[in-house]
Amino acid sequence: MRISFELSAEPRGDQGKGASRRLRHAGKVPAILYGGHADARNLSLEHTRLLGLIDNEKFYSSIISINVGAEKQAAIVKDVQMHPARNAVLHVDLQRVSESETIRLHLPIHFKGEAISPGVKTQGGVVSHLMQDVEVVCLPKDLPEFLELDLSGMNLNDTLFLADIKLPDGVTVSALAHGRNAAVVSIHAPRAAEPEPTADETAAAAPAAGAVAAPAAGAAPVAGADAKKEGGKK
Repeated sequence: MRISFELSAEPRGDQGKGASRRLRHAGKVPAILYGGHADARNLSLEHTRLLGLIDNEKFYSSIISINVGAEKQAAIVKDVQMHPARNAVLHVDLQRVSESETIRLHLPIHFKGEAISPGVKTQGGVVSHLMQDVEVVCLPKDLPEFLELDLSGMNLNDTLFLADIKLPDGVTVSALAHGRNAAVVSIHAPRAAEPEPTADETAAAAPAAGAVAAPAAGAAPVAGADAKKEGGKK
């Protein structure tokens, strides 16, 4: 089993919002470790260490060693809860990993060959990434860091699907196992920009300078005009 990261953890006994708030003020992050036919365990992690990992896509698709003192437990990250307004980790969910049991994990899709594909290079197409990651099932020893999809042979209006991803031995895509072969990436013609109005069209649409709008049919006459007519009679 390949371990890509290590996290030091401490057991925590207090629970609840107040305990979690005090933990965060001390530079710690509440976490829970569950699964693996064992009871869930409440832990605390170093916030500074987590901030250095959360932007690394491998952190979410690799096996991590959770070290509590001398005890080490292989795990995968199932969820990271972030603060809505600050760059701060609020909570982490971890799932235990066993060498003999399959794991279910989302892996990022890496796209290669976009720039040299005929659909882009010679036919002026635009690439649309319809999926960025995909859920896989495999044993921990077979877990890749990412999946790769080659676009170099795509033409305009071509689409590649989940079944077009070459999978390593021992890895299956959950959606394909359930008969769902979703589209992953396509190359299509760029949308035509709406033409800007010409000077003549703009002038025709605007009223002439100094022009007075004609009164609507049936509109009442202007009171001031009638008064002037009455005043001018001798």
